[in-house]
Amino acid sequence: AYSVTAWGGTSSDQREGAPTCAGFVSIACGEYHSVALRDDGTVVTWGRRSHGERDDAPTYAGFVASACGMFHSVALRDDGTVVIWGRRSEGQRDDAPTCAGFVSIACG
Repeated sequence: AYSVTAWGGTSSDQREGAPTCAGFVSIACGEYHSVALRDDGTVVTWGRRSHGERDDAPTYAGFVASACGMFHSVALRDDGTVVIWGRRSEGQRDDAPTCAGFVSIACG
């Protein structure tokens, strides 16, 4: 597991709330926010929060992958279900699948 270092602009809060601890296995980046997957199966978010990119993030464990779109994020749970949070104005969250069986995820 690794630690996270965030750099770059701060005009849109891209680095606000960036973690300073270790224990991360992957990172995904959106337009102004980021999501990191911890080795305990939880996700940590930082950056802009104007569209729920941080505030709507799940607070429980069981995740195996994460991905970021421009203003929304997706995380894959170990049971094959997906959790989506963030902006919904363009339907990013409205048609989220409710079934299990997914093995990978991507965001656009």
